[in-house]
Amino acid sequence: MRPLRLVPDDTRFRFMRWRKAAFAFTLLLTLVSLAALWGLGLNLGVDYAGGLLIEARATTPVDLGTLRGQLDALKLGDVTLQALGGDRDLLIRLQEQPGGPSGQEHAIAAVKSLLTPGFEIRRTEAIGPQVSHELLRDGLLAALLAVVLIGVYVWFRFEWQFGLAAVLTTFHDIIATFGLFAVFHLEFNLTILAALLTIAGYSINDTVVVFDRVRENLRHYKSMPMNELIDRSVNQTLRRTLLTSGTTLLAVAALLIFGGPVLRNFSLALVWGIAVGTYSSIFVASSLLLHLPPLRREGSLPADAQTNAVQAAAGQAPEAAASDQPVRVP
Repeated sequence: MRPLRLVPDDTRFRFMRWRKAAFAFTLLLTLVSLAALWGLGLNLGVDYAGGLLIEARATTPVDLGTLRGQLDALKLGDVTLQALGGDRDLLIRLQEQPGGPSGQEHAIAAVKSLLTPGFEIRRTEAIGPQVSHELLRDGLLAALLAVVLIGVYVWFRFEWQFGLAAVLTTFHDIIATFGLFAVFHLEFNLTILAALLTIAGYSINDTVVVFDRVRENLRHYKSMPMNELIDRSVNQTLRRTLLTSGTTLLAVAALLIFGGPVLRNFSLALVWGIAVGTYSSIFVASSLLLHLPPLRREGSLPADAQTNAVQAAAGQAPEAAASDQPVRVP
């Protein structure tokens, strides 16, 4: 019985033929995302905009959907309801209320009156603007450092051209995700920051797989044109890329559909990030290598010199330098 092949083994798509169109789309997506961030801004959640936190424990299991509807009926603005490790411990987040301290106290009193009896209020906490801005700054700094350090690792592990291409590609994926949240005015909170870091790691994983095959082919195909070599490398990793992305998207799509309001934005960020990351690994990251200084083809010169010397000693004509057949590198 033959195994199921969703993607053929011998694909020969000419991806580099479409690199100009891919670059144009990438540039458009980046500019739209940056314009949305500049013009519309992010819809910051309680974690970053300030607000109220109320932690409570119920005496019996709670229907989160019913309780969320009751909280929305209080007309206190954006309300986030989250279960803490079970169906009795809850965390309620409210946006900062107008009216200063008295407005915050009124909101807390309204929520307490709704929860009692049947709930134990374990703590209430107000997050001020200064603390929330520090959280936002530190979170964005953490994401920036993660991307830069990923690039440094790729630079050390491969060559600087690979590292620069990996950093630019990862920045593209993150900026595109920021743009999604700005355009559709989706709430941006700590959970979405975690999704961004996940997207960065997932994207760089796909990119490194392609780069590793490019580096391997550079050693074997000494005179093959670079665009053909990159096409060969992407095709050789295409099945792995598509199957990995496809199965991950299925799992995340299940969270998006069945996870409820709490996980919706997080799942949407992952779905978008995985799709954009897969596209950028195939079309953007490798294409950038064509526009950077040429990569070293390790062992090519010694191998050519040794082959020509052996053929000259045997009275044969030297091999043509344009051969693109695989050569074993010593």
